[in-house]
Amino acid sequence: MARSTDETRTTGGGWSRGRSARWRALCLVAVAELLAMSLWFSATAAAPELANEWGLTAGETAWLTTAVQLGFVAGALLSSVLTLSDVVRPRHLVAGSAVAGAALTAAIAGFVDAALPAIALRFLTGVALAGVYPPGMKILAGWFRAGRGFAIGALVGSLAIGSALPHLIRAVGGVGQPRVVLYGAAGLATLGGLLALLVEPGPYQAPAAPFDPGAIGRILRDRGTMLANGGYFGHMWELYAVWTWIPAFIVASVAANGGGDGSSALASLVAFGTIAVGGIGAVLAGSAADRFGRTTVTITSMVVSGLSCLVAGFLFGSSLVVLVPFVLVWGFAVVADSAQFSAAVSELAESSYVGTALTLQTAIGFLLTTVSIQLVPVVVEAVGWRWAFAPLAIGPALGTLSMLRLRGLPAAARLAGGRG
Repeated sequence: MARSTDETRTTGGGWSRGRSARWRALCLVAVAELLAMSLWFSATAAAPELANEWGLTAGETAWLTTAVQLGFVAGALLSSVLTLSDVVRPRHLVAGSAVAGAALTAAIAGFVDAALPAIALRFLTGVALAGVYPPGMKILAGWFRAGRGFAIGALVGSLAIGSALPHLIRAVGGVGQPRVVLYGAAGLATLGGLLALLVEPGPYQAPAAPFDPGAIGRILRDRGTMLANGGYFGHMWELYAVWTWIPAFIVASVAANGGGDGSSALASLVAFGTIAVGGIGAVLAGSAADRFGRTTVTITSMVVSGLSCLVAGFLFGSSLVVLVPFVLVWGFAVVADSAQFSAAVSELAESSYVGTALTLQTAIGFLLTTVSIQLVPVVVEAVGWRWAFAPLAIGPALGTLSMLRLRGLPAAARLAGGRG
């Protein structure tokens, strides 16, 4: 049987060495990203305690998450304009950004006791995280051609599990102790940054490109790339709003079913499972996309998750025996497609500026999340938690239409080795 290009072309020569090198790179990047991304929801997980301690309003509490999204957008846009992901060595960018984000999170735990400075530090944490996620995708694109969907799926799976870690820290000992959650996430992110320094560039990583402000214009004019981005934007409209508010939804649902006050730890544990199971979804979807096509997998995933936004209303107040399996299926589907939009852009965009294309994609996608995260509490105030997630279904619907259009283009032949 013929060996794939990835297996035969290596920097050091030899099939076995090349194969082991790319799996070593995948493991290092995945673990580094998993640990670093624990910063994302660190303050969100600790928010109930911080709100009581600092006297935060519901709007201020929501801004602890929204500020990270806005910071990520600002950092990603700045990185795109300066083409940092293609000018700076990706492993150095990831490491420095992870350690900076950890220091900012530790500062909240050590020195902050009010909303405004906490929100400002969370914004800067988001800026730092823009140097963690997109460059990580570029590193793996440099190691994988065949199997790229699986590799980036593993990366997004790590992101999902890492994002869920603060909820686990809270569930097993952080209820009532927000600084345990914040310091724990900061320590994990620092370790992740150090691990990133061990990753070598792959044989398919493009050399450092010159600064070219015209690269963004070329990306925006490429129809195939922008349709893949359209799918991603619809997906992101739903994803982070669900991840942010699923603990509160679970608490409200348990209360509606007659549950008691001791549901905080339970809600954190279920929220951890809902977000973390997406890691499995991202890996399995990546493998499936390499076999059956990126458009097929993304469309299927968005149909399931979009319907879940509506079904959640019918299951609100149900027994945990019904609710928990439902949110786990939702959590599996809601992020399963995420990596495949990025893999598609890495296959469709100009090779010298793949890092910039990925960073621009994530910048716009996360900008949308700032709207949907703030929308949910507005809906809750109007109609209650039962239908809080229903407006999110429009995102997957529009994303599905975008991927259906991409499937019909000649450019789709460049996806997943010709599988579309």
